[in-house]
Amino acid sequence: MTRIVLLLTAALAACGSSPSTGAAAPASATPAAAAATPAPAMNDVYSLSASNLAGQPADLASYRGKVTLVVNVASECGYTPQYKGLQKLHEEYAAKGFAVLGFPSNEFGGQEPGSPEQIQQFCSKNYGVTFPLFAKCATKAGADQSPMYAALQQATGKSPNWNFCKYLVGKDGKPIAFYASRTAPDDAELRAAIDKALGG
Repeated sequence: MTRIVLLLTAALAACGSSPSTGAAAPASATPAAAAATPAPAMNDVYSLSASNLAGQPADLASYRGKVTLVVNVASECGYTPQYKGLQKLHEEYAAKGFAVLGFPSNEFGGQEPGSPEQIQQFCSKNYGVTFPLFAKCATKAGADQSPMYAALQQATGKSPNWNFCKYLVGKDGKPIAFYASRTAPDDAELRAAIDKALGG
């Protein structure tokens, strides 16, 4: 029995030395969660792939070296006017290596019912959105949750509970912090975190 315990301990120690579960993992990720999902992608969202709003493959590796703000967006929400502030953030910080990434979701109140074409037209016409929009996806925990949001949830311990929740992601692709829907794009704490992540 003692020999079995020692072998199991050694095996677990070897898993813990993997790049995916090393000391660089966010403090909020529990050992159990890290062990259950050892893929490096769970600590590095820029190693994942997604589809853009038009349904074409989008390689998130193009954002490596940049700071991003990942937001689950919707067109018919009380927080929808945040699009204006998000666009302003995107424009203001773009030259410093920052981008807002919008992920439409219809999970909360059915407030994003539109087609990709309708979503793009709405965002462009009403808020002048130029930041990248991706395919509508599932953000809630569960079997249908997108890999992006599974990674964000594991790293921060938080999953969206409404539209316009925000995740700040560092240049290395590792999630830094979660901000609830009520945190406006011009929130001082959020802007300070963006500045810090950019090295400013």
